[in-house]
Amino acid sequence: MTAATVARADAIISGNFKHIVRLDKMKGYNQINLLNGYGILTIISPLEVTIDEINDN
Repeated sequence: MTAATVARADAIISGNFKHIVRLDKMKGYNQINLLNGYGILTIISPLEVTIDEINDN
C-alpha cells in the first residue's frame, strides 16, 4: 500500500478481501493519504478488471 501511495498510483488490484479490499479499510487508507498530501487510492478486486481490446486503439 505504501509503495502505491508514494508512487502516486491511481489504483491497486488485490484479492485480499479479508484485510485490504474492504470499504472501512479503504476509507482509513485514504484519510491517512489525504492528511499526508497524497491523493486517493482506489483498491479493486481482480474481478473488477476488464480489458477492452475492441476499444483499445
